[in-house]
Amino acid sequence: MAAPEERDLTQEQTEKLLQFQVVAETWFESLSHAANSHWLAVLHMDLTGIESMDQCRHTLEQHNWNIEAAVQDRLNEQEGVPSVFNPPPSRPLQVNTADHRIYSYVVSRPQPRGLLGWGYYLIMLPFRFTYYTILDIFRFALRFIRPDPRSRVTDPVGDIVSFMHSFEEKYGRAHPVFYLGTYSQALNDAKRELRFLLVYLHGDDHQDSDEFCRNTLCAPEVISLINTRMLFWACSTNKPEGYRVSQALRENTYPFLAMIMLKDRRMTVVGRLEGLIQPDDLINQLTFIMDANQTYLVSERLEREERNQTQVLRQQQDEAYLASLRADQEKERKKREERERKRRKEEEVQQQKLAEERRRRNLQEEKERKLECLPPEPSPDDPESVKIIFKLPNDSRVERRFHFSQSLTVIHDFLFSLKESPEKFQIEANFPRRVLPCLPSEEWPNPPTLQEAGLSHTEVLFVQDLTDE
Repeated sequence: MAAPEERDLTQEQTEKLLQFQVVAETWFESLSHAANSHWLAVLHMDLTGIESMDQCRHTLEQHNWNIEAAVQDRLNEQEGVPSVFNPPPSRPLQVNTADHRIYSYVVSRPQPRGLLGWGYYLIMLPFRFTYYTILDIFRFALRFIRPDPRSRVTDPVGDIVSFMHSFEEKYGRAHPVFYLGTYSQALNDAKRELRFLLVYLHGDDHQDSDEFCRNTLCAPEVISLINTRMLFWACSTNKPEGYRVSQALRENTYPFLAMIMLKDRRMTVVGRLEGLIQPDDLINQLTFIMDANQTYLVSERLEREERNQTQVLRQQQDEAYLASLRADQEKERKKREERERKRRKEEEVQQQKLAEERRRRNLQEEKERKLECLPPEPSPDDPESVKIIFKLPNDSRVERRFHFSQSLTVIHDFLFSLKESPEKFQIEANFPRRVLPCLPSEEWPNPPTLQEAGLSHTEVLFVQDLTDE
């Protein structure tokens, strides 16, 4: 029997089929919407390791049921890097994946053609829904038995290096330069350098991944564009680090590319490319995305330069203020030192005055004591008396009589007791010229008497001032 001929549908039949497709898809969405929130909460529990369903629902509600935002936020906290979504006020890195202005380019497979194609699609639609629902239930149950090892990121850099080595073994070393760091580090570098970041998620089991890597990603013109105009981060979704990023970006199919840049002071996904895309088409799409968003980078560069200039100006002002403050502090220090020096000098002068006063008082007391201890003056008629005339340093003269038997110390004590005599002095005789040993010394432990000193009945002795010596 000959196969039936495929006939072109009339316009009325086509419209009815399209209406039927819309109704079927609406029915499919209505069935899945009721369980969507529950499955999102279960998925969030499995990906983040949170055991409380209420906490998962609360976290998803905070992120407007945006699973990639909630998961990325939790995973970044576990890794110890700043939160990507809903960060603290210190302005850590953000990635906005919920922007409705994201440019999306999807290379889809051909739609059904003809009556048989549409009929097969509509008939299989409920079966596909049932199949995927049962598959999800099976995967959910399997997670309790054997948790997905990809859900725990232990060595993110090792995942990147391992993927790069496997990529080079399979497709050669002619490829865009891979960013050798974690996804968070790539975001930070792209933000710091104000560059585009192209993220590639590799699906090892997808039928289009091999052709895309071999013919598109390794094309010389694609390599040149990526290496010169953006950072390139890639990883397999079979690796924990790639799986984590996959849960955050929520790709629909492979190959998957996402363009991320600093936009409105947040790292934002500005373009998504999904499906098998040819080299020329990829270059055009990437160029279009960059041209459409270049103004944001230019604006951010200008703002950053302005902030840097403001910061430099503020730093210069702070340095000038600190210099002025240090100068004032130095002046104040010198003033304190000068006041302290004057205070010490005044104290020293006062101490010297007190010491001088004590010395004079002690000297006066010593003079009075010496005067009281002097023996009485002999009478002029005493044959053993000696008349001595003393010439003092101030040219004044003092006369007194002493006894021959008295020691020269008595002469010294008499002169010492005089108010006009110096504090320290020696007594000299002229004929012969000599110094009288009036005080004990090594040569004269006991000073001699006036007779032993060879003094006559009348003598003139000179008092030599030794105070300054």
